Amino acid sequence: MTGTVELYSPPPHSEQLLVSFPAEHVMMLTLNRPQSRNAMTLQMQKDLETLLDWFSEESALWVVILTGAGKLFCAGADLIEWNKDQQSGKSEEQERVASNRYGFGSISRRQLIKPIIAAVNGGAYGGGTEIVLNCDIVVAGEDAKFALPEVKRGVVAAAGGIPRISQISGHHFAAEMLLTGKVVSAIDAHVRFHFVNVVVPPSEVVSEAIRVAKSIVANSPDAVQCTKEALLLSQSYNLEEAFMRSTFSSKSSRVYKGENIKEGLKAFTEKRSPAWKSPAKL
Repeated sequence: MTGTVELYSPPPHSEQLLVSFPAEHVMMLTLNRPQSRNAMTLQMQKDLETLLDWFSEESALWVVILTGAGKLFCAGADLIEWNKDQQSGKSEEQERVASNRYGFGSISRRQLIKPIIAAVNGGAYGGGTEIVLNCDIVVAGEDAKFALPEVKRGVVAAAGGIPRISQISGHHFAAEMLLTGKVVSAIDAHVRFHFVNVVVPPSEVVSEAIRVAKSIVANSPDAVQCTKEALLLSQSYNLEEAFMRSTFSSKSSRVYKGENIKEGLKAFTEKRSPAWKSPAKL
C-alpha cells in the first residue's frame, strides 16, 4: 500500500471538502471554501459526517488530519446565513444543537477512537476553535490565531467548546477566552491555554501534521485505538470506572487477543520493526 487516493473509495461528497491520502493509513480532509474563510455550511457539515463515518469503519485508515484551504483553517459558522434566519424569525438553535450528535462540523462532539490531528493554517474562530479543541493533536502555524468570540455576537460556544476548553485549560483560562471573546496567538494557545501541541512556520503546518500522523501509524493500531478510547472514557468517568470500562472494553479484548500484540512482542525479541495489520472488525 502506498497511501495514494486510488487505493481507497471514499463516499461521494461536494467540492466543499477535499479528500486525500498523504501517507499510508492516513486520510486528510481539507475544508475547501477559501473565499469564505472556510466558514461551515450545512453541505460541508454533511460531507464531513459522511467522510468521517466512512473513515471510522475503514480498517486500513488509522489517522485523520483536518486542515483548511487558503489562509484560514475555519472561521466558524456562516454568520450571514445565521443572521438571515434570526431576522426572519427562525430560531431553532437549541433543537439543532441538541439533535446534532457530532457537534459543529460533525467533529466538535464526535467521540472517535481513531486519532484526529488538526493542521491549523491561519487560525480558527468560533466553531472552528471548537473543532480544534476536540482534536487529539494540534499543529499550528506561527501566524495562527484562535478565538471563541460567540459572546461578541450574542451567541454561545454551545457545540462542545465550553466543557472542552474548561477541561484542557482550567476554569480561569477558559473563562478568559469564553467571557471576553478575545483572540489568542498560537504561542499563547500552546503555552498558556495548552490546546496547541506544536507551533511551526506556516509553510510547515501540513508537513508537520503528516510527520506526526506517520509517528502514530508506526505503532499498533489496536493499541492506539484502545488508548484513545481510554482517554475518552477518562473525560466522562472517575478514575476507577474509566479504568474498569477500558480494561474490559471490546477494544481492549482486541488488543490482547489479536495478532498485533503477538507481532509487536515477537518483533521486539527479534530486534526488528513490527509489521502491523489493520485492526479486526469488532
